[in-house]
Amino acid sequence: MSLYDDAVLVLKGHEGQDELRQSYLDHLAAHPDGIWKACHSGHVTASALVIDPERGRVLLTLHRKLRMWLQMGGHCEPGDATLAAAALREATEESGMAGLTLLPGGPVRLDRHPIPPPCHTHYDVQYAALAPPGAVEAISGESLDLRWFAYDEVAGVADGSVAQLLEATRARL
Repeated sequence: MSLYDDAVLVLKGHEGQDELRQSYLDHLAAHPDGIWKACHSGHVTASALVIDPERGRVLLTLHRKLRMWLQMGGHCEPGDATLAAAALREATEESGMAGLTLLPGGPVRLDRHPIPPPCHTHYDVQYAALAPPGAVEAISGESLDLRWFAYDEVAGVADGSVAQLLEATRARL
């Protein structure tokens, strides 16, 4: 199965956010290259909120280009077999943590947002990744900083989409 086929199956199976989910499916139907960064009309991305439920905290990255506190994530790559694998790869690369595992149940939510040209839209498929006990983070070249935030601090440092992702993740836990 191709990554494109996986994305369509994942989106068809995602519960909730029906109108937004359909816009993702419509985009992919119109753009067979819609999972790749080269698709300038917009493309699917995969992200994961790294969470430590035992300590009530999440790890956010200060994104180098956007200068915002965000969950880990980014573009799909040819070696990604699934959207889940892309989200886990991105979370591992950007957090520097080995042993992350995705929260069962597929994506936690979807978030479509504009980005600067040449691309115009990211169709982000958002997962949650559980940090293993004792995991230590390490800043990657894509980050200006990495920091753990208590659940109640997130809304004060990150944008609304990250706060919504945390809320949806906590509801699934």
